[in-house]
Amino acid sequence: MPGLLCDAALWRHQTRDLADLADVRVADLTGAESMADLAAGVLAMAPRRFSLAALSMGGYVALEVMRRASDRVERLALMDTSARPDSPEQQRRRQGLLALARTGRFRGVTPRLLPQLLHPDHQDDPAIAGEVMAMADRVGRDAFIRQQGAILGRPDSRPDLPAIRCPTLVAVGREDQVTPVACAEEMAAAIPGARLTVLERCGHLPPLERPGETTALMREWMSAA
Repeated sequence: MPGLLCDAALWRHQTRDLADLADVRVADLTGAESMADLAAGVLAMAPRRFSLAALSMGGYVALEVMRRASDRVERLALMDTSARPDSPEQQRRRQGLLALARTGRFRGVTPRLLPQLLHPDHQDDPAIAGEVMAMADRVGRDAFIRQQGAILGRPDSRPDLPAIRCPTLVAVGREDQVTPVACAEEMAAAIPGARLTVLERCGHLPPLERPGETTALMREWMSAA
């Protein structure tokens, strides 16, 4: 499951390079206005039993899936996400972005925003930075408004973490500014048996920034008993 303003291109390398191991499907998280409806859509398109990998906003949806149907999830990977609700400051910032979008001033991901998402080594790489901006353009304003509304309405998932019983990978870029390493450490400490991995020289989007390492990590995660 991709993050805010991301689509299936986020997982392009993993979809291709894990095809020998799994039937990889990427959920569309653009069509609903609540975590409950997004999770219901994922469960409707998924097979009876499946492994679930999610990044950022996708992780918020994944935690809702676990609340609703943990028995269907064989293993879980939470990347660059958080179980915490927004702080008051984050809520104000998100509501300000929503207000701009509703008045038609949606600009997607601009070069000015890239330092919040990408490691400095990747901000001028057209294959990475260009894809981030292109994904945002494809997702568009209306879906952005729906996604931000769903994020604002999400619950605090921290109390639910100890109930997760499937094998769980928690991964994060060392320089992630959106959901820092502390968020990953908090989740890994609360989920029984979870494995924590920090990817070096990486920001908020490891599947794009460190595709080979991310794929290798997911291959190991998928292959584990």
